[in-house]
Amino acid sequence: MTRRSRASPGAEPREEPADADCDPRSLQVLAMPRLEGYALLDSGGGRKLERFGRVLVDRPEPQAMWERRVPAAWKAAHAVFSGEDEEKGRWRTLKAVPETWPLEVLGVTMLCRLSAFRHLGLFPEQLPHWHYLLEGLSRVGSERPRVLNLFAYTGAATLIAAKAGAEVVHVDASRKAIAWARENQAASGLKEAPVRWILDDAGKLAAREARRGRTYHAILIDPPKFGRGPAGEVWDLFRDLPSLMASCARLLAPPPAPALMILTAYAIRASALALDGLLKESIAGRPGAVETGELAIGEETGRRLIGTSLFARWSSA
Repeated sequence: MTRRSRASPGAEPREEPADADCDPRSLQVLAMPRLEGYALLDSGGGRKLERFGRVLVDRPEPQAMWERRVPAAWKAAHAVFSGEDEEKGRWRTLKAVPETWPLEVLGVTMLCRLSAFRHLGLFPEQLPHWHYLLEGLSRVGSERPRVLNLFAYTGAATLIAAKAGAEVVHVDASRKAIAWARENQAASGLKEAPVRWILDDAGKLAAREARRGRTYHAILIDPPKFGRGPAGEVWDLFRDLPSLMASCARLLAPPPAPALMILTAYAIRASALALDGLLKESIAGRPGAVETGELAIGEETGRRLIGTSLFARWSSA
């Protein structure tokens, strides 16, 4: 297996053995390209000001340690999330905010709302991964692509893949998240798309699928630090992710079929190097290219970037 290493912007990728130590020069920052309907307007003082459709929200962002560049813009916020801990904080609305409003992403409709956990049901920084997913699915050929989306939440990747013609297994441990995803499915006009909505523990589901001999052309893994399954199963990323990755590696479509895997991790005390090593260990022996780094969003008013999550991804082609 090989890895494409990018030493600097514009440099030619070079092939390296994927079991080699990670070259620090190969770590990437994938900044979100422009997305109609969303913008990071400003950041600073531990906060970020974003526009989701016509709604401006002011949310905590501990990494924004710098000064705000457009202080006046913050006065236009419709809602402010107070509290650094998403489980203890709450939204304070300053202007009228619809209960739900749509935002279009790659041909699907995501319904945004002010949730109890300071998010709005859409993570726009994942846009580079969604393009990567679509590119991989386009290489499958005449066979209908099969996608496994674990910790799938409100279903942006699920619906984007389904719209591209894939058969998708959408797995989440939250009944509310699946209900929200199904609302997005209806809003996107994809009610007839071949999506299986499964309320289950991701580790148990992946292990069962592996025992059954199922395979997928694309597997997406976006786990939390900690969580609970629908039957009270306890998820701990550092303890449980290695076994989940091993199961997922067994679920990849075998050569010569194209396959890809995307692993993302938010808000953990780790580095992209940890994900790089785990992903390469999981798919040892499979030819392809590994990319590792951070997802980020750039401000609309300048060049500052806010890192949002770590990632490691692999594609056989």
